[in-house]
Amino acid sequence: MAEHQSVGTDKGIGLASLFTLLAGVGAAAMFLAPGEEIAAWGFAGAVAAGVFAVAAVHLFWK
Repeated sequence: MAEHQSVGTDKGIGLASLFTLLAGVGAAAMFLAPGEEIAAWGFAGAVAAGVFAVAAVHLFWK
């Protein structure tokens, strides 16, 4: 009988950590930005990075 082995990588954890860090940077830019336009771009970056972090966990972490 053949045994099945599961091979996993840390790509999901690494990408999720990277995008979570980028989301934190975007949120910090949102609060620390002097103008409204930079704050809006910080918010957009934080939301996009959060979406990519969740997607990385679902796609690569098994």
